[in-house]
Amino acid sequence: MIEVTNLYKEFDGTPVLKGINATFEKGKTSLVIGQSGSGKTVFLKCMLGLLTPEKGGICYDGRHYGEMTEDEKRNLRKEIGMVFQGSALFDSSSVEENVMFPLKMFTNQPYNEMLERVNFVLKRVNLENVNDKFPAELSGGMQKRVAIARAIVMNPKYLFCDEPNSGLDPKTAIVIDNLIQEITNEYNIITVINSHDMNSVMEIGEKIIFLKDGVKEWEGTSDGVFRTDNKAITDFVYSSNLFKKVREAQLKEKGM
Repeated sequence: MIEVTNLYKEFDGTPVLKGINATFEKGKTSLVIGQSGSGKTVFLKCMLGLLTPEKGGICYDGRHYGEMTEDEKRNLRKEIGMVFQGSALFDSSSVEENVMFPLKMFTNQPYNEMLERVNFVLKRVNLENVNDKFPAELSGGMQKRVAIARAIVMNPKYLFCDEPNSGLDPKTAIVIDNLIQEITNEYNIITVINSHDMNSVMEIGEKIIFLKDGVKEWEGTSDGVFRTDNKAITDFVYSSNLFKKVREAQLKEKGM
């Protein structure tokens, strides 16, 4: 379990995160949602150790990040997989080299063992016989699957995804959502996803945390998102025409 306690972060005296508490469990896809500027990217970076909070703490399965030595932090990073917005693949490296990169950085495995692991995870994300291709030769959806393969090649305990559906068409986005959820459940990973995509909330949101202005405004399930009377989240959820129609139908059923 990842436990976030009373997390504060500010920049130049301006608070961005204001005392956030949250827990993330194994085998669940947890989505952090909110408008641009809500603090969700800063929240994710604090959990990854890329930013240091002014107050509060983050605990990985009983290990407090703020109390770790540099060696312990390095060992923790081996347990973390990250899918970046836009995939963040190395353009001048092949698919095989991209996926193998964490193994080269963090292990001393022989090349044959690394290659075996690379081929295994590529097969797991439904990509075979693409080892020698370069990112520019792949579709956006294929690039995202390569990014997921790279994120899980170290068999991580924790998987973080920043807007994994960014730039994808709706059909491909669903494929990526389902793949992330399958991997989460199959390997019992703690998965935290930053997203503004309400389709992702509906498809795979087993736990939803809604941030507004650096505050955890609401927490619940994907079903709860559409049942809550919390105005902040209903305004966010029903900001698109599709979900406005859903809301109007719900209100009509209630006779409102």
